[in-house]
Amino acid sequence: MSLFALSADDARRIADLHGTPSFVYRLDLAGERFRLLQKSLPARVRLAYAIKANPHPALVGRFAELGASFDAASIGELSLLERLQVPGSRILFAGPGKSKQELECALRLGARIEIDGLEDAQRIDDFMMRSPRGTSYPVAAEVSLRVHPQRGVSEGSRIIGGAGPSAFGVDEENLSQFLNDVRTLARVNVKGLQVFAASNERDALRLAANHRVALSIARVLADEVGAELDLIDLGGGLGIPYSADETELDVAALGESLAELLDANAWFRGELLLEPGRWLAGPSGAYLTRVLRLKESRGTRFAILEGGINHLLRPLLTGQAFPACAPGLHGGELVYTLTGPLCTSLDRLGEVLLPQLKSGDLLMFGQTGAYGFTEAMGTFLSHPLPAELIMEAPSGELRV
Repeated sequence: MSLFALSADDARRIADLHGTPSFVYRLDLAGERFRLLQKSLPARVRLAYAIKANPHPALVGRFAELGASFDAASIGELSLLERLQVPGSRILFAGPGKSKQELECALRLGARIEIDGLEDAQRIDDFMMRSPRGTSYPVAAEVSLRVHPQRGVSEGSRIIGGAGPSAFGVDEENLSQFLNDVRTLARVNVKGLQVFAASNERDALRLAANHRVALSIARVLADEVGAELDLIDLGGGLGIPYSADETELDVAALGESLAELLDANAWFRGELLLEPGRWLAGPSGAYLTRVLRLKESRGTRFAILEGGINHLLRPLLTGQAFPACAPGLHGGELVYTLTGPLCTSLDRLGEVLLPQLKSGDLLMFGQTGAYGFTEAMGTFLSHPLPAELIMEAPSGELRV
């Protein structure tokens, strides 16, 4: 298992030719992971790349070429899919706060909207009522409903929110009342379910437990609406390792559990959907940066880099560092606290073991193809933005 998308030689070559700091995304690796996951899952499980993980047009375009569906959560992401000419049947639009403009854009594209509350449904109904008959719009919009479960949530961190209060979806205990309210809207039909209850989970059995909870909610929903559901969105949460002692997610076991889930729920004849973002894109990316200076302070050894939380924010949010190495350097390892150049003590990228460093040495961070640059504070303190490079291996061809 390698945590780095680039070899040491490629990392040094790219840094010398194109400069640092920079992100490099390998489209070939992203494509390989999509094909592997698709092959591991039952035919009735559809993959929707979660664009929030990395919206680079080349990466999204590669997944589109491979037939992926997409989980979009903003008008910017919807506009990207429109530019790439992705059919509306392959677009799902989600998010806890959808503007009128966003909902109308999603409806115009023919996307499946996953509503989070009554306001979403009312705005959709109003738009559909105002749409002239005879246009391309259907009589009623078929939507999915996001439900926030009471139990079975595998992670209680602030990333997902656990089973406690949440801004996302309709609380499971309020499902019946919500559906009673939606029945008053003539132009909205609830035909699907979304349940998202995991983040970066690498245990297929824990994911399977969450998926069983989702199917139990789906059965209640189907009974309440009195119609067959055509789509159950199980959310994302497929995890990747961030250190050598963490295991990979067993995607074959995940596929087997989903096949068993479908067999055990013969009442459901529609599609299941997964929203992987991190699992597909994370391992395809590397971040390259150089050491600006070194400092020892009261027993702590600092390496101050060209980029910090303005390029990689995840360590500050989660307390977990991206894996890091010094390409081409060897020898005994020392503990370094990695910081960026920002004028704040929050600018920390973690403590890592590295060979002895000097100013100008190159560092490479792995698993940065997801929740890397676009999650970070790119304009904070107005440092230059990093380059984003696209690589096709084994040719090694690069483009900005």
